Amino acid sequence: MDGIDGRVRNAVDVWLRWLPRWQIGTARPRTRICRKCTGSPIASAAGFGPDVPHPVQHALIGRISTIIEDSVDDYTAKNLPLLQRELERAAARKRHEGYQPAEGLSPEFQGLDVDPQPQEGAPFLFTLEGLAGTGASQAAPREPLSDEAKAALRHEIDLSDECARSTGTAVCLALIDHRPRITEAVERLVEPQIEALVSDMFRGLDGEGSRGGLF
Repeated sequence: MDGIDGRVRNAVDVWLRWLPRWQIGTARPRTRICRKCTGSPIASAAGFGPDVPHPVQHALIGRISTIIEDSVDDYTAKNLPLLQRELERAAARKRHEGYQPAEGLSPEFQGLDVDPQPQEGAPFLFTLEGLAGTGASQAAPREPLSDEAKAALRHEIDLSDECARSTGTAVCLALIDHRPRITEAVERLVEPQIEALVSDMFRGLDGEGSRGGLF
Protein backbone atom coordinates (compact mmCIF):
# COMPACT_ATOMS: atom_id res chain seq x y z
CA MET A 1 0.00 0.00 0.00
CA ASP A 2 3.04 2.29 -0.18
CA GLY A 3 2.22 5.63 -1.73
CA ILE A 4 -1.58 5.31 -1.50
CA ASP A 5 -1.93 8.47 0.58
CA GLY A 6 0.14 10.48 -1.88
CA ARG A 7 -1.72 9.16 -4.92
CA VAL A 8 -5.09 9.89 -3.36
CA ARG A 9 -3.94 13.41 -2.43
CA ASN A 10 -2.75 13.98 -5.99
CA ALA A 11 -6.06 12.70 -7.44
CA VAL A 12 -8.02 15.07 -5.22
CA ASP A 13 -5.72 17.95 -6.19
CA VAL A 14 -6.30 17.26 -9.89
CA TRP A 15 -10.06 17.08 -9.32
CA LEU A 16 -10.01 20.38 -7.43
CA ARG A 17 -8.21 22.03 -10.36
CA TRP A 18 -10.77 20.55 -12.78
CA LEU A 19 -13.90 21.43 -10.82
CA PRO A 20 -13.91 25.22 -11.51
CA ARG A 21 -14.16 24.43 -15.22
CA TRP A 22 -17.30 22.34 -14.79
CA GLN A 23 -20.56 24.07 -15.67
CA ILE A 24 -23.95 22.61 -14.89
CA GLY A 25 -25.38 23.87 -18.18
CA THR A 26 -22.95 21.76 -20.21
CA ALA A 27 -23.70 18.48 -18.42
CA ARG A 28 -25.48 15.91 -20.58
CA PRO A 29 -28.31 13.89 -19.00
CA ARG A 30 -27.54 10.20 -18.57
CA THR A 31 -29.68 7.56 -20.20
CA ARG A 32 -28.14 4.66 -18.26
CA ILE A 33 -27.13 4.02 -14.66
CA CYS A 34 -23.39 4.56 -14.16
CA ARG A 35 -21.97 1.28 -12.94
CA LYS A 36 -18.78 2.98 -11.73
CA CYS A 37 -20.55 5.47 -9.45
CA THR A 38 -23.81 3.86 -8.34
CA GLY A 39 -23.34 2.54 -4.82
CA SER A 40 -19.60 3.26 -4.90
CA PRO A 41 -17.87 3.30 -1.50
CA ILE A 42 -15.59 5.96 -2.98
CA ALA A 43 -18.57 8.34 -3.16
CA SER A 44 -19.29 7.70 0.52
CA ALA A 45 -15.65 8.21 1.48
CA ALA A 46 -15.60 11.50 -0.44
CA GLY A 47 -18.73 12.65 1.40
CA PHE A 48 -20.80 13.09 -1.75
CA GLY A 49 -24.48 13.50 -0.99
CA PRO A 50 -27.34 12.56 -3.34
CA ASP A 51 -27.63 16.15 -4.59
CA VAL A 52 -24.08 16.31 -5.97
CA PRO A 53 -24.39 16.08 -9.78
CA HIS A 54 -23.18 12.84 -11.30
CA PRO A 55 -20.47 14.40 -13.53
CA VAL A 56 -18.89 16.02 -10.45
CA GLN A 57 -18.84 12.70 -8.60
CA HIS A 58 -17.74 10.72 -11.66
CA ALA A 59 -14.69 12.90 -12.24
CA LEU A 60 -13.29 12.11 -8.79
CA ILE A 61 -14.51 8.51 -8.55
CA GLY A 62 -12.89 7.77 -11.91
CA ARG A 63 -9.52 9.10 -10.80
CA ILE A 64 -9.65 7.27 -7.47
CA SER A 65 -10.71 4.05 -9.22
CA THR A 66 -7.65 4.37 -11.46
CA ILE A 67 -5.42 4.21 -8.36
CA ILE A 68 -6.98 0.88 -7.42
CA GLU A 69 -6.77 -0.46 -10.96
CA ASP A 70 -3.12 0.56 -11.32
CA SER A 71 -2.23 -1.08 -8.01
CA VAL A 72 -3.94 -4.32 -9.04
CA ASP A 73 -2.20 -4.23 -12.43
CA ASP A 74 1.18 -3.80 -10.73
CA TYR A 75 0.47 -6.62 -8.26
CA THR A 76 -0.68 -8.88 -11.09
CA ALA A 77 2.38 -8.20 -13.23
CA LYS A 78 4.73 -9.00 -10.33
CA ASN A 79 2.95 -11.95 -8.69
CA LEU A 80 0.32 -13.56 -10.92
CA PRO A 81 1.95 -14.86 -14.12
CA LEU A 82 -1.02 -16.88 -15.41
CA LEU A 83 -3.47 -14.01 -15.01
CA GLN A 84 -0.96 -11.57 -16.49
CA ARG A 85 -0.60 -13.78 -19.56
CA GLU A 86 -4.37 -13.96 -19.99
CA LEU A 87 -4.64 -10.17 -19.67
CA GLU A 88 -1.94 -9.71 -22.29
CA ARG A 89 -3.74 -12.09 -24.61
CA ALA A 90 -7.00 -10.21 -24.06
CA ALA A 91 -5.23 -6.92 -24.82
CA ALA A 92 -3.82 -8.40 -28.01
CA ARG A 93 -7.30 -9.55 -29.09
CA LYS A 94 -8.68 -6.10 -28.29
CA ARG A 95 -6.15 -4.50 -30.61
CA HIS A 96 -7.77 -6.46 -33.45
CA GLU A 97 -11.21 -5.02 -32.64
CA GLY A 98 -10.48 -1.75 -34.46
CA TYR A 99 -11.41 1.74 -33.33
CA GLN A 100 -12.91 1.90 -29.83
CA PRO A 101 -14.19 5.41 -29.01
CA ALA A 102 -14.30 4.82 -25.25
CA GLU A 103 -10.62 3.83 -25.03
CA GLY A 104 -7.97 6.23 -23.76
CA LEU A 105 -10.34 8.79 -22.23
CA SER A 106 -9.47 10.88 -19.19
CA PRO A 107 -10.89 9.46 -15.94
CA GLU A 108 -13.66 12.06 -15.77
CA PHE A 109 -15.03 10.78 -19.09
CA GLN A 110 -14.52 7.03 -18.69
CA GLY A 111 -17.77 5.10 -18.48
CA LEU A 112 -19.88 7.94 -19.86
CA ASP A 113 -21.81 7.88 -23.14
CA VAL A 114 -19.47 8.90 -25.96
CA ASP A 115 -22.28 10.53 -27.98
CA PRO A 116 -24.91 13.06 -26.90
CA GLN A 117 -28.57 12.16 -27.25
CA PRO A 118 -29.88 13.05 -30.73
CA GLN A 119 -32.57 15.69 -31.01
CA GLU A 120 -35.86 14.67 -32.56
CA GLY A 121 -35.87 15.43 -36.27
CA ALA A 122 -32.14 16.14 -36.34
CA PRO A 123 -30.26 12.83 -36.56
CA PHE A 124 -26.48 12.74 -36.55
CA LEU A 125 -24.64 12.10 -39.81
CA PHE A 126 -22.45 9.70 -37.83
CA THR A 127 -21.73 8.86 -34.19
CA LEU A 128 -18.55 7.77 -32.45
CA GLU A 129 -20.38 4.67 -31.22
CA GLY A 130 -21.31 3.89 -34.81
CA LEU A 131 -17.64 4.03 -35.79
CA ALA A 132 -16.69 1.39 -33.20
CA GLY A 133 -14.94 -1.55 -34.80
CA THR A 134 -13.63 0.41 -37.77
CA GLY A 135 -10.39 -1.18 -38.94
CA ALA A 136 -11.01 -4.50 -37.18
CA SER A 137 -8.93 -7.49 -38.22
CA GLN A 138 -8.97 -11.22 -37.60
CA ALA A 139 -7.38 -12.26 -34.32
CA ALA A 140 -5.50 -15.50 -33.78
CA PRO A 141 -7.64 -18.24 -32.19
CA ARG A 142 -7.39 -18.54 -28.41
CA GLU A 143 -5.47 -21.48 -27.03
CA PRO A 144 -7.59 -23.73 -24.78
CA LEU A 145 -6.60 -24.11 -21.12
CA SER A 146 -6.21 -27.41 -19.30
CA ASP A 147 -8.30 -28.09 -16.20
CA GLU A 148 -5.18 -27.62 -14.05
CA ALA A 149 -4.45 -24.28 -15.69
CA LYS A 150 -8.06 -23.16 -15.21
CA ALA A 151 -7.90 -24.00 -11.50
CA ALA A 152 -4.60 -22.15 -11.10
CA LEU A 153 -5.99 -19.18 -13.00
CA ARG A 154 -9.08 -19.06 -10.76
CA HIS A 155 -6.78 -19.00 -7.71
CA GLU A 156 -4.82 -16.08 -9.16
CA ILE A 157 -8.06 -14.24 -9.94
CA ASP A 158 -9.09 -14.66 -6.29
CA LEU A 159 -5.75 -13.17 -5.22
CA SER A 160 -6.26 -10.27 -7.64
CA ASP A 161 -9.74 -9.64 -6.23
CA GLU A 162 -8.34 -9.63 -2.70
CA CYS A 163 -5.72 -7.09 -3.76
CA ALA A 164 -8.47 -4.90 -5.22
CA ARG A 165 -10.51 -5.12 -2.01
CA SER A 166 -7.60 -4.29 0.29
CA THR A 167 -6.40 -1.48 -1.94
CA GLY A 168 -9.93 -0.11 -2.21
CA THR A 169 -10.24 -0.05 1.57
CA ALA A 170 -6.91 1.78 1.93
CA VAL A 171 -7.88 4.27 -0.76
CA CYS A 172 -11.24 5.04 0.86
CA LEU A 173 -9.62 5.54 4.28
CA ALA A 174 -7.12 7.93 2.71
CA LEU A 175 -9.90 9.78 0.87
CA ILE A 176 -11.83 10.42 4.08
CA ASP A 177 -8.98 12.71 5.20
CA HIS A 178 -9.70 14.94 2.18
CA ARG A 179 -13.47 15.11 2.75
CA PRO A 180 -13.33 18.68 4.15
CA ARG A 181 -11.56 19.94 1.00
CA ILE A 182 -14.03 18.11 -1.23
CA THR A 183 -17.06 19.39 0.69
CA GLU A 184 -15.79 22.98 0.65
CA ALA A 185 -15.22 22.87 -3.11
CA VAL A 186 -18.70 21.46 -3.78
CA GLU A 187 -20.32 24.09 -1.55
CA ARG A 188 -18.36 26.90 -3.20
CA LEU A 189 -18.41 25.87 -6.86
CA VAL A 190 -21.29 23.45 -7.41
CA GLU A 191 -24.12 24.32 -5.06
CA PRO A 192 -24.44 27.95 -6.29
CA GLN A 193 -24.91 26.61 -9.83
CA ILE A 194 -27.63 24.23 -8.66
CA GLU A 195 -29.37 27.01 -6.72
CA ALA A 196 -29.21 29.32 -9.76
CA LEU A 197 -30.65 26.62 -12.01
CA VAL A 198 -33.52 25.90 -9.61
CA SER A 199 -34.21 29.61 -9.25
CA ASP A 200 -34.37 30.01 -13.03
CA MET A 201 -36.77 27.10 -13.28
CA PHE A 202 -39.10 28.57 -10.67
CA ARG A 203 -38.97 31.98 -12.33
CA GLY A 204 -39.97 30.33 -15.59
CA LEU A 205 -42.88 28.56 -13.93
CA ASP A 206 -44.01 31.78 -12.23
CA GLY A 207 -43.88 33.56 -15.56
CA GLU A 208 -46.01 30.92 -17.25
CA GLY A 209 -48.53 31.09 -14.40
CA SER A 210 -48.71 34.85 -14.62
CA ARG A 211 -49.30 34.79 -18.36
CA GLY A 212 -51.95 32.13 -17.91
CA GLY A 213 -53.80 34.31 -15.41
CA LEU A 214 -54.16 37.14 -17.95
CA PHE A 215 -56.48 35.16 -20.21
